[in-house]
Amino acid sequence: MINTVDFITPPVDDPYWFGQISAANSISDVYSMGGKPLTALNVVMFPSKQLDMGFLKDILRGGHDKVVEAGACLVGGHTVDDEEPKYGLCVNGVVHPERIITNAGAKPGDALILTKPLGSGVLFNAVRSGKLPFAELERETLPSLAALNGKAMETALGFDLHACTDITGFGILGHLLEVSHGCDARVVVDYRSLPFYPGALDMYKKGETTGSNKANRAMVARHHLAMQASLSAAEEELLYDPQTSGGLLLALPGDQSDALIAALHAAGVGVAARIGEVVIEPVGLTVV
Repeated sequence: MINTVDFITPPVDDPYWFGQISAANSISDVYSMGGKPLTALNVVMFPSKQLDMGFLKDILRGGHDKVVEAGACLVGGHTVDDEEPKYGLCVNGVVHPERIITNAGAKPGDALILTKPLGSGVLFNAVRSGKLPFAELERETLPSLAALNGKAMETALGFDLHACTDITGFGILGHLLEVSHGCDARVVVDYRSLPFYPGALDMYKKGETTGSNKANRAMVARHHLAMQASLSAAEEELLYDPQTSGGLLLALPGDQSDALIAALHAAGVGVAARIGEVVIEPVGLTVV
């Protein structure tokens, strides 16, 4: 049995999108361990004296729709009054005890596959600051964020999958660092292979950022980061951009990577990119 609890503050002001993205984010914790979600409980914090209850209704509707899409059952929940809306799920799932996937099983020679673009953090802030129209975010980014990671994991389990994690608040380098420590080897990242959401780089060029970039950069810098790629300041910031409901990072033998990417695309996963590899060197990260 897997039990996870995760909730977020609104990445966007649209309550239905908020509910969908938050639910997908919560359910992803079960998928990333190779599990199947079974039940979910709503976890809600809501300023009932400041916001119309219709806002809450649409949040819960978005979450419910994602739970149903995942094949799970919404069986209740808990609400408290708070100054800012927050929403997520407590998700229960199952996985065979001998088939649990963690972020610590990668091996030298493994390829690393990413299943969603990066850059959502700065795009959310750009909408709030007026640098990016919400309609553009809704068209280019939100459908991917609200997409469940179930198809990607189901497909990956048909291969010799060694490790997996979903990419969230630590940014791509923060989560790759966890993979490196977990397998006691170095992770090499090919920057030009990383997929990014449209407009994310432009927002960093315009001076937009997030509240997590500085902390994510500091965390990675303490752990033997070798920056060999020639990147602009804006391009570097994308490596530390915090994700909400990000994609899966999959580690499997390098000679299976092309077949997995083809299978992911055939299963309807829109993005599947080989972004790096694990090598026999001391723990740390190299960006090339």
